Amino acid sequence: MVQISEDQILQALKSVRDPDRGQDIVSLGMVTGLSVQEGRVSFAIEVDPSRGPKLEGLRQEAQKAVEALPGVAGVTTALTAHSARGPAAPAPAAAPRPLGGKPAAGSRVGGTAPHAHGHVHGHSHAPQQPGQQPAQAKPLVPGVRAIIAVASGKGGVGKSTTSVNLALALAAIGRKVGLLDADIYGPSLPRMMGITGKPTTTPDGKTLKPMENYGVKCMSMGFMVAEDTPMIWRGPMVMSALEQMLRDVDWGDLDVLVVDMPPGTGDAQLTMAQRVPLAGAVIVSTPQDIALLDARKGLNMFRKVDVPVFGVIENMSYFLCPHCGERSDIFSHGGARKEAERMGVDFLGEIPLDIAIRETSDGGKPIVVSQPSSPHAAAYRAIAEAVWARLSGGAVRAMPKISVE
Repeated sequence: MVQISEDQILQALKSVRDPDRGQDIVSLGMVTGLSVQEGRVSFAIEVDPSRGPKLEGLRQEAQKAVEALPGVAGVTTALTAHSARGPAAPAPAAAPRPLGGKPAAGSRVGGTAPHAHGHVHGHSHAPQQPGQQPAQAKPLVPGVRAIIAVASGKGGVGKSTTSVNLALALAAIGRKVGLLDADIYGPSLPRMMGITGKPTTTPDGKTLKPMENYGVKCMSMGFMVAEDTPMIWRGPMVMSALEQMLRDVDWGDLDVLVVDMPPGTGDAQLTMAQRVPLAGAVIVSTPQDIALLDARKGLNMFRKVDVPVFGVIENMSYFLCPHCGERSDIFSHGGARKEAERMGVDFLGEIPLDIAIRETSDGGKPIVVSQPSSPHAAAYRAIAEAVWARLSGGAVRAMPKISVE
């Protein structure tokens, strides 16, 4: 097979001229994130937000110029918006076009949305004031009754482990559940759910079929790229990919879709909060003061965009030595409960720091399904029941304290 180089691709793109500026897009520095992987080419074309809607023809011309090169197996292109006034926080991207072609194509370093021959537009919107509702209604995801976000103000608090076990616990109490890994930069769902391979498309090639294990339907960027591939993407590209994984996936009939949010309160989190019809959010924190400070920021973010906060989960709440049984409050204890009371939200429960939870998650057999009779699995199911009660309009009962003797 003929090997294609980045220099050959850039040379081909020099034939594409910006209609307003009169020079080729390479000389103007508009081509970014160029990547070649086994003949599959991905790149973005940066444009001013005000010109984005008018330059779809430019994107198509660039894509065709690269497709014509020998050795090119597929091309993924995108228009991404930047401000001529300097760096700024990216605004939510416009609703992307459907996923099409082979899902494995593209999606490499500096790539674009997860589909071959696709096109994503990173349009700019006026900034939204805190607490202000978006001007347009949030479109629902067909067949999904409710969407909940599992979030944290910072990384390293066990949010993904909590998301996976919460989704499995909801399934264990009889609900039809989906799980979306919205952490584009650090997807962990494939490993935790023990899923390998890549998703397929529906017969029309426009919609991805979710992967499935333990009765839960799953979608993650980790299904599209190798586990060690870094995602070096700008904000609009991340947001477009999130919306596509949400709306261009055949989720089918679900009672609840659990979204494992990226850590923090940046543009990706705001996109999900503002543009997705979230029924509520769950905040995960460790008991230590520094984590609670960030958890408070996450909670306030959801409040400002009018997303109900169902409550707070204290993860790594305490540690019981497996040898002597002595309890150690490594990260303190009870801080999340006190913070929940202070912020006026429910305390959903506490999960200990335990090697079994870590080992089962790393091994692709989360504790809710691998050790369903364990006290830790019971704790997750109790939290799931409390969350479902909120989704169903019921009251949240007090969570039992689970201890391992």
